[in-house]
Amino acid sequence: MYDQIREDTLFIILYTVVTTMALMASCYLLFRRGNAFAPDITPPVRLRRWTAAYFAAAALCHLWYMPIFFLSSSKDIMRTDLVGGLLDSMTVFPLAIIVMLNMLQDRRRPLWPIALMIAPFVVGGVFSVATLSYALIPILYVYLLLLSVCIFIYMVRALRQYGRWLRDNYADLEHKEVWQSFVVMAFILLVIIFYAFLGEGPLSQYAMQMIGILLIGYLLWRVETLNSLTPEPESEPESETPPLTPSPRVDGETLSKTGQLLQRHCIDTQLYLRHDLTLPQLTKAIGTNRSYLSLYFSSFGTNYNGFINDLRINHFMSLYRNAVAAHCSFSAQQLAIESGYSSFSTFRNAFKRKMGVSVTVWMANVKGKENNLPT
Repeated sequence: MYDQIREDTLFIILYTVVTTMALMASCYLLFRRGNAFAPDITPPVRLRRWTAAYFAAAALCHLWYMPIFFLSSSKDIMRTDLVGGLLDSMTVFPLAIIVMLNMLQDRRRPLWPIALMIAPFVVGGVFSVATLSYALIPILYVYLLLLSVCIFIYMVRALRQYGRWLRDNYADLEHKEVWQSFVVMAFILLVIIFYAFLGEGPLSQYAMQMIGILLIGYLLWRVETLNSLTPEPESEPESETPPLTPSPRVDGETLSKTGQLLQRHCIDTQLYLRHDLTLPQLTKAIGTNRSYLSLYFSSFGTNYNGFINDLRINHFMSLYRNAVAAHCSFSAQQLAIESGYSSFSTFRNAFKRKMGVSVTVWMANVKGKENNLPT
């Protein structure tokens, strides 16, 4: 394989470009304080640093493989290749997992299981380098496949938990959800596994370098457009409700009091119109705690995100009907902003989930009924 690409100047240029891009991306995340992609977003510092480490490891591993383009001894080429695989298994692969885990901001997950997962790679890689043999490589590829399946299952469960956490604590999910990122990363991982098992010849090498470019660009965009979500400590309520008991069950009187607090301090004051209102902010405003509110929402088959979005959408519908009746000039985007949404696309998706039709269809129906009323 290396004999075919060694004389390919175009591939060597492309390989150098990918290496340089990874190094520049690492330096950008480490040393640039501002956000060049989305200036109004503050990304998680921890995620930024781990992604920078991933890019640096990818660049260094690329640099390690470069002598293969110039070596003539098959023994030297094999040694360089095997050491490169060992370095990949010790740096690039575990760092990619850590980056994915750090996109989930509901809690810090332990990293020591990753060390256990890569231990067989390291042992097998050291043995292969010491014996200058590819004998264990197929076994390590099978282990990589099984490990990838386990990681996929874990990430699906973690993402579902993370999605519930977001909806239990945030009214606006824009720049917070990461399941799309996992889909992209999983696809790239599948391509890499396919390459590990079947990749032969220059064409697959070109494909891997192009995937590298796409991955660098995508990760940079993802890191810089993901809002930092630092879980806020729950303050003690100025309590109009009794203190929380260990029992997870709440009686009807407590639920009724919680509903009254929401009506008085959130609905009547239109607090729900505040952009990016979080559950801790709401609990502080109404003088209760997260546990009571969460139990209150779940007793009605909803969550914090659903509760706030219902109020905002009802507010939008009221504004729209009043504007149509008064023959005022307006835009749906303007009314969505006035209803507490910072993004029209977020509003549009929330509206369709609640009403079952698009906001355009609903507005057309309301306007048609208004125009048909007798004068």
